[in-house]
Amino acid sequence: MKSQICLAFGTLALLLASALADDVVVLTEANFDKEVGQDRGALVEFYAPWCGHCKKLAPEYEKLGASFKKAKSVLIGKVDCDEHKSLCSKYGVQGYPTVQWFPKGSLEPKKYEGPRTAEALAEFVNTEGGTNVKIATLPSNVAVLNADNFDEIVLDETKDVLVEFYAPWCGHCKNLAPTYEKVAAAFKSEEDVVIANLDADKYKDLAEKYGISGFPTLKFFPKGNKAGEDYDGGRDLDDFVSFINEKCGTSRDAKGQLTSTAGILSSLDALVKEFVAASADEKKAVFSKIEEEVEKLKGSTARHGKIYLKAAKSCLEKGADYPKKEIERLQRMLDKSISPAKADEFTLKKNILSTFASS
Repeated sequence: MKSQICLAFGTLALLLASALADDVVVLTEANFDKEVGQDRGALVEFYAPWCGHCKKLAPEYEKLGASFKKAKSVLIGKVDCDEHKSLCSKYGVQGYPTVQWFPKGSLEPKKYEGPRTAEALAEFVNTEGGTNVKIATLPSNVAVLNADNFDEIVLDETKDVLVEFYAPWCGHCKNLAPTYEKVAAAFKSEEDVVIANLDADKYKDLAEKYGISGFPTLKFFPKGNKAGEDYDGGRDLDDFVSFINEKCGTSRDAKGQLTSTAGILSSLDALVKEFVAASADEKKAVFSKIEEEVEKLKGSTARHGKIYLKAAKSCLEKGADYPKKEIERLQRMLDKSISPAKADEFTLKKNILSTFASS
């Protein structure tokens, strides 16, 4: 069920997520007067990169920017006050984040004093700017657990599952939420990996069963240990990505893209080297050895093994220059705007072909 939902919403989620950063205009001393105080109203967040309250506001402000993207009469912008101190000083910024509204044709701001949610900010902008925009909803890649589906999802022996036990009122949980969503987005294409959460305040029986005494608590339920093990690592995106890659045998970066090691099978290294070094007649015998090894593989490694076989067969048919030429062709394709699924496919082929080119 989860994979079907992800397939249904995956493309939309990626498009929305990749657009968010572009929807909030980055303002500097060089472009501020060109963008603000002109022919449209502007809401500007003055922030500092190290500020905890700013980090908490960030996902809400990004949602606001995405929602107002097509509203030509309003600009949603932000200023990094560490980089542009004089600009922030000019507008009386003394704490972070400071959010100000600049009416159309004016550089005299009105300070925003309301709640720091996308919905509240949108209501303020609609009132001041005469717009009628509603907040866009971004589909989540986090599997939402409850009493009915917990065992089905978490105890599935074919899945590696990371679970966040949280409470809606917990401040640390709210701070973790945007990072956790990014973790789920990074691994949404991995069929065997599930990033999930459970409202432990609502489902107290499950929380008690797994010894949850504080929030958020993260537990990892790998394929081989459905009793669960505590996640004690860091809570930055890179920390989670490294953990999942190590525990699940995946090779994703923080953006969800496959790394240069994805698909590489150490068990075939020696045979690939032997294949590349062999004469034309000897290559056929080595190819048979590769076939035998690939037949022993299971799961995702079996799929990768088939790519090795195709690469070796193409080398036999098209000559020693094939890997280099095909890698160049695949890179040209990767440089274009393609779907995540195609990017994965081409990256795996490119990575595996590189072992034939460099051996």
